[in-house]
Amino acid sequence: MLHRLGVRLPLFQAPMAGVSTPALAAAVCQAGGLGALGLGAATVTQAQMQIAELQAKTEKPFNLNFFVHAPAVQNTALEHAWCKAFEPLFAQFGAQPPTPLREIYTSLHQDEAMQRLLLTVRPAVASFHFGVPPQALVRALKAAGVFLVATATCVEEAKLLEKAGMDALIAQGIEAGGHRGIFETTQPDTALSTMVLTQLLHKTCQIPIIAAGGIMTGYAIAAALKVGATAAQLGTAFIGCPESAANAAYRTALTGPGAFKTEMVTALSGRLARSLPNKFTAFAQTLAGQACPAYPLAYDMAKALNTAAQNQGEHGFAAQWAGQGAPLARSLPAASLMASLKAELESAL
Repeated sequence: MLHRLGVRLPLFQAPMAGVSTPALAAAVCQAGGLGALGLGAATVTQAQMQIAELQAKTEKPFNLNFFVHAPAVQNTALEHAWCKAFEPLFAQFGAQPPTPLREIYTSLHQDEAMQRLLLTVRPAVASFHFGVPPQALVRALKAAGVFLVATATCVEEAKLLEKAGMDALIAQGIEAGGHRGIFETTQPDTALSTMVLTQLLHKTCQIPIIAAGGIMTGYAIAAALKVGATAAQLGTAFIGCPESAANAAYRTALTGPGAFKTEMVTALSGRLARSLPNKFTAFAQTLAGQACPAYPLAYDMAKALNTAAQNQGEHGFAAQWAGQGAPLARSLPAASLMASLKAELESAL
């Protein structure tokens, strides 16, 4: 897999929509890894600009990542109750909840313009989160020589992706920061650890496995390789890099005591995700038992709340995704971090 992609190190930078930048992806690529842009939250125009900037910074192969979630099923009564629950919090910042809630992110299944852009760019790697990408697009991308990768959180999802034509799988363990890649949100989460899931997929699938979740050092990359992974994907490890888009409040939270106590939260976006504890996750605990709007409708609410709060100088209501390895994060330039990871990996193998 690495030879085909022209990548020297078995190290993929996680796409991290909203945190990844062309500068971060380029630095990882230049250092021998596979850099990535998370475009699931981008418009076509924004995606074009980011891709052009990345191409201007590196000629190395890179990964473009997209969301392939099922479109949200709206429930007017449920969404009205959700808005009512948030009204007192918005009032603290002199604002009102957004009504109606909007589907702020378009799934690649429905975004034909983004599909055309992907086929035009033909990146070395295209990756997908939350499900199986459109079959017509899979066929077209494979015909164009694009290497296809998708996230699996269990064996059943992995088998569906392998059957759909993926070239490799990301084994996303429960330790991972950000959104779980679960296909069907109404089903229980298997919550498998990265090492267990990697071994299971290595045993049951015929395509390469990329371990993801809680991997912060070259030593952990080596451990993943020894249990069957062909490469490892690191996300939280790169948040502290100056090239990431994380703001000052996010960086401070990443290095604070909350890094040792990451939490799973659904209320922020409508999908289960691992976050640093903050004022939003504390508020989410008061919503236990109340039905949450579908993804990404709930995210529309959370983003509006964060904007209202930040306008008043409060930064505790943002999405501050991080994995269980957050306390091991290093605030280094991406090139320096890559050098450290490479040295650790070589010493462990």
